Amino acid sequence: MFKTPLDHPFDQMTDTVPSGFKIQVNDIFTFRLFANDGFRMIDLVDEQQQAQRNARTTFNYVVDLDGRTKLPLLGMVPVAGLTVREAEMELEKRYTEFYNRPFVQIFVNNRRVVVFTGGGGNAKIVPLENTNTTLLEALANAGGLSPRADAHKVKVFRRSPDGGPRKQYIFDLSDINGLPHADLVMQADDIVYVHPNPQIAQELLANINPIIALLTSTVLVIGIVRGFSQ
Repeated sequence: MFKTPLDHPFDQMTDTVPSGFKIQVNDIFTFRLFANDGFRMIDLVDEQQQAQRNARTTFNYVVDLDGRTKLPLLGMVPVAGLTVREAEMELEKRYTEFYNRPFVQIFVNNRRVVVFTGGGGNAKIVPLENTNTTLLEALANAGGLSPRADAHKVKVFRRSPDGGPRKQYIFDLSDINGLPHADLVMQADDIVYVHPNPQIAQELLANINPIIALLTSTVLVIGIVRGFSQ
């Protein structure tokens, strides 16, 4: 999978790290709204009642294909392209029409990356539970590199901010010099592909096995025919 020629022009990773995840189309997020700057959220006199209250005020919403989501009282609100904090501030501003000093919390629930660990075909989907999950953490959460993995060739395919073709990066994590690349912060929908080392003997055997089986069958048939003809 994802083979590239030796002279393939990979993109260059910039040193800057995005300040936060951008909300995207098809994201599913949890939305909570409190008045009075979140006073009720931190009122923990009765923890059981507080937990029940939180469950009643927590709902999931989906970002539509047009980048908008439907929220109570506000209707359709554009949120795609905003960071989580920017979206919270925008909703707090909009809800001032209905609430006194609104306090909004947003948690995106379906962030994930796909990690091929170098086994030749095995892959795992790793949820991004933290906004600063690194490449090394994603590989660790996927079970680490497989015995066949070539740490010299760790590829990352990332969606372009402008919606164009995915950016293609390659990193060498085989020695300590690759440590800065291991700290690369993952983004939603990244694909991490660790190139597997070739198993020449096994692949050659797999390729010639059908030929050997055909020759064996042919010799066997010829032998049987000669046995009947004598």
